[in-house]
Amino acid sequence: MEELKKERHDKTIDELTFTDDGMFQAVLHEPDVCAELVERLLHIKVGKIEYPELEKTIAPFYSTKGVRLDVYLKDEDKIIDIEIQSYMQDELGKRMRYYQSMIDMDSLMKGQDYPSLKDSYILFICKYDPFIKEKKEGYGRSCYTFKTICLEESKVNLNDKSIKVVYNASAYKAEKDEKARALLHYIHTNEPAEDDFSKRLEDYVKKIKNSEKFRRDYAAMNLHDRDIMRLAKQEGLAEGITQGVLQGTQQKAIEAARSFYANGVSVDIIAKSLGMTETQVREIVNSSVSVEV
Repeated sequence: MEELKKERHDKTIDELTFTDDGMFQAVLHEPDVCAELVERLLHIKVGKIEYPELEKTIAPFYSTKGVRLDVYLKDEDKIIDIEIQSYMQDELGKRMRYYQSMIDMDSLMKGQDYPSLKDSYILFICKYDPFIKEKKEGYGRSCYTFKTICLEESKVNLNDKSIKVVYNASAYKAEKDEKARALLHYIHTNEPAEDDFSKRLEDYVKKIKNSEKFRRDYAAMNLHDRDIMRLAKQEGLAEGITQGVLQGTQQKAIEAARSFYANGVSVDIIAKSLGMTETQVREIVNSSVSVEV
């Protein structure tokens, strides 16, 4: 678990790897790279990509919680959302469920009828086994694929054309497909395997680190995060959150979490700023009553 905690500290540009926020999106901005990654992990052919859209935000109505996707792309008959998870996060299943609903809503809002909905793939690439909490030592699988099937009759498929795939890069040795195994090895270790694709990915990482535009964008992103933390500290929240809870001032933290959320701050940044878990933040923003933190 100590290794998981190290992934979350702020990094300089020189410390960034392929799996870090910003870098992952920047590398997959290249359509051919994006297509090859999808083909290696989902084992499907990707035709002409209509657009790779980085950090796409879907918020159909002003009253709904929007979702920001890492990489969102389409081809002729498929919609694919690709997410990278460098550290453990709560409620992976519910997160995927919500992403799926927002993707479908986004499609229908553009005038599609149910029969014309494209096949949908949600691909989560995790550096660590996201189901380790369910089984202490983990399951040791490199890939978990989820489809909607009937519990009473497993041969009955709902055929809703939605597939959710979760990769556990830490189990790359268990992956039988050679190309997928090489990619998972690179994702987990940050060391290119002996294949052209992972070497190409690493070359892109090095190239992007030297990009002035990327350096400016990354600095701005970090500045935004620090501004949020500074605001929390100014209100005496981040520094005194533990003492505050013990002294009966948890309501102040709850109000701050709701205020940040209402102003568009993401759940993970709120949690990091206020010293809470993401689950606690979600319980707070989705409830009108006090929640124990």
